[in-house]
Parts: sequence; structure tokens; C-alpha cells
Amino acid sequence: MKNKSNSFKTPDGYFDNLTDKLMSQISIEKTVAKNEGFKVPDGYFDTLNNSIQQKLQEEEPKVIELKSYKKYYYSVASIAAVAILFIALTFKTNNTNSTLSFDDIASADIENYLDNNDLELSSYEIAELIPIDELEINDIVSHIANEDINTYLDESMDSFEELNLYTDDY
Repeated sequence: MKNKSNSFKTPDGYFDNLTDKLMSQISIEKTVAKNEGFKVPDGYFDTLNNSIQQKLQEEEPKVIELKSYKKYYYSVASIAAVAILFIALTFKTNNTNSTLSFDDIASADIENYLDNNDLELSSYEIAELIPIDELEINDIVSHIANEDINTYLDESMDSFEELNLYTDDY
């Protein structure tokens, strides 16, 4: 199927003598290139080297040195390092007099440790480790707030009768 909308056409016999036209055009350009162009003056290359050397020997441009601030940076950095070292050593010597003990550890940290780490001990084994002779009820109760006891009893006891307390006991 032909494309009838193409409006470009070549004249009849255009490609028959195209090669001859191109060859004649190329031969004309060759003759023009030989006769025309740039010319170098006579003796130009004989004196070229000397003229370049004269231009190179002219006065050298003035060199302006930039100040290097590296010395200042190094000195400031060394002074800062000495100051930090001095402060660190002073702080360390002030804190070495105090030694940490078991009392310094917060009870919340201890509880957190015991809750998150499995000691693989049953409640009976833990009870065997605590000496009963040295243990008093006031030591245990003093660490537990009354609100915690009431909350525990409210949540874990269904009725007051489970406590087996009688009003006659008081």
C-alpha cells in the first residue's frame, strides 16, 4: 500500500546523472583549496623559537603567599584536648572516693532485674535461701505500702471469710 499523502518527489532522471554532477563539484573544490587559504610569512618559523623564548623570559608575576592557619588549628586542638583530659581526671578523682554499694541500687532496678531475668528458682528454693531467724515481719511490712496491701487483698480475695479472721482474735 502506497502512502499517497507524501508530497516529496524527485524530478525525472535526477538519479541518472547525479554521480557525474557530484564528481565535477568535488574536482572544483579541490582546485579551489590548492589555490586559496592561509599563508605563512617567509622566515616565520626561523624566528618563532626566539620570539617565544623572549616572551618567557619577561618578568615573573608577583606571588602572594596565603597564610596557613594549620599551626593555629593544631595549637587550639591540643589545648582543648589537654583541657578535656584535665577535667576528666579531676572528675574521676572526685568520684573515686565514693564506692558503690548494694544500697545505691534503686529498688526499682532490682525488681526490674528479677522480673526480666529467669533465675530458675522456685518460690520454695527462694524461701530456703532467706534465713528466717534474722527476718522480722516489720522488715517485710515496712517496705510494702498499705495501699499495695489493700489493692492486693481487693484483687485476690473473693470474700472476707477467706482470710479466716475472726473479730474475736483482736
